[in-house]
Amino acid sequence: MMDINRSVEEAKIRDISLLDVRTPEEYRHGHIPGAINIPLNTTSKVQLDPEKEYFAYCHSGRRSELASRILNERGFHVENIGGIDDWVKEIEN
Repeated sequence: MMDINRSVEEAKIRDISLLDVRTPEEYRHGHIPGAINIPLNTTSKVQLDPEKEYFAYCHSGRRSELASRILNERGFHVENIGGIDDWVKEIEN
């Protein structure tokens, strides 16, 4: 698993989208600025751009690991960057 803080900086530089795979309620309580909420239970049917790269995170890294696996099996390019618990900067509500 990657370091979430370095990964978010890399995402900005490389134009990689951030996927927050927590529940909508968790997302509303605070998320990394610019992240898109794609709850884990929707990953088997969500449509993403297959040409784009994505970084996924959740609360601790477990759900984002599973979401990354599901999305990669579906042909998308997703990497697990861990949990928002390790995020040291401001969160957005």
